[in-house]
Amino acid sequence: MNPEARIIRTLTVRLIPFLILLYLVAFIDRSAVGFAKLHMNADIGLSDMAYGFGAGLFFIGYFIFEVPSNLMLERFGARRWFARILITWGAITVGMAFVQGPYSFYVMRFLLGAAEAGFFPGVLYYITRWFPVRNRGKVLGFFILSQPIALMVTGPLAGWLLGMNGVWGLAGWQWLFMIIGVPAILLAWPTLKILPNTPKDARWLAVADREWLLGELEKDRKEYGQTEHTNPLRALTDRRVLILALLYLPSTLSTYGLGLWLPTLVHQFGGSDLTTGFISAIPYVFGVIGLLLIPRSSDRLNDRYGHLTVLYILGAVGLFLSAWLTVPSLQMAALCLTAFSLFSVTAIFWVLPGRFLSGATAAAGIALINSFGNLGGYIGPFGIGALKEYTGTLSSGLYFLSIVMLSGVLLTWIVYTQLEKKASTARATALRQAS
Repeated sequence: MNPEARIIRTLTVRLIPFLILLYLVAFIDRSAVGFAKLHMNADIGLSDMAYGFGAGLFFIGYFIFEVPSNLMLERFGARRWFARILITWGAITVGMAFVQGPYSFYVMRFLLGAAEAGFFPGVLYYITRWFPVRNRGKVLGFFILSQPIALMVTGPLAGWLLGMNGVWGLAGWQWLFMIIGVPAILLAWPTLKILPNTPKDARWLAVADREWLLGELEKDRKEYGQTEHTNPLRALTDRRVLILALLYLPSTLSTYGLGLWLPTLVHQFGGSDLTTGFISAIPYVFGVIGLLLIPRSSDRLNDRYGHLTVLYILGAVGLFLSAWLTVPSLQMAALCLTAFSLFSVTAIFWVLPGRFLSGATAAAGIALINSFGNLGGYIGPFGIGALKEYTGTLSSGLYFLSIVMLSGVLLTWIVYTQLEKKASTARATALRQAS
């Protein structure tokens, strides 16, 4: 095994499984509300539109606090800041069990988003401090595996916990929130003990390996012309950051719009809560397959934009067919294609910001991109809820998401022409001048 492969493998084994575990818990906590809805709505008096509005408020809290959170991560270090995030989001998830009506539901969803803000973009920024650009596609693919795995686990787990209805006088959806919130709190201590802030803090990394890694990260900074502003908040007005934020919006809008309504769609096929949970997990198996295959292909071919274009088209086709078809088995096949595409898009997309930004500027820029993208997490659930209430069917919402995915094709072309081609031209000019 050559030295680079050995070092990257060491970093991957040491860091990524634990980060996957943390984000697995985060994604279960944020997505379980889709299963709680099956009974919570009637218990606390939520309409479909009110549910969609409240489910989406998570992302408004996320949007507001994400950039400040990532800047705090840069100040306090990943280890301490991630532990703080874990404790607060776990406690608020437990508190979701005690909502009494629409307004308390709205408040708790907003607070959950505010508490969790910064974790996902913080991990993305953390990865840029450990892995060279050429290795990030596969590594991000591994990390984002936690999303579909979480949704695979959430379905059966939620179905089982909903079956605890009446135990100790609590509803099944209350048990669901209480039990899934505890692991986040318990993981705060291992986070403080296990996670190093930077390569310089990794005692398990040999001195020569650490020097090689820091040298490669410095080469990336020069080769890609990565920007680090004196004031990292200038990233918020950086044109490249704003264009990338637009590109990220279609995938988040579709991922969360579909994910938070999928249990309702599957429940319409018929069957118990447990059956709904298991069937809802099927599309995410294909999300895992996509993440194991597509980022590797993207790294091997050093191609991001061609892969994104194809994936956005496949996602649009899958969403359209899931609405147009009426046979449950065919609808499920279309949803599997959609999940395959959506999660692969996420992994490939997050290679792009690290090509242009570094240091604290990367922390602020990545947070802004994710915050803007997470507005899709508000628009998607609320838009589908409003369309369902207006038309009486979920199909209208799925058609809406299909159009959103097609817009990703246009935005991919815009990013390529406005950022990548210009960056390539600048690098070629600099090399000619140097020679």
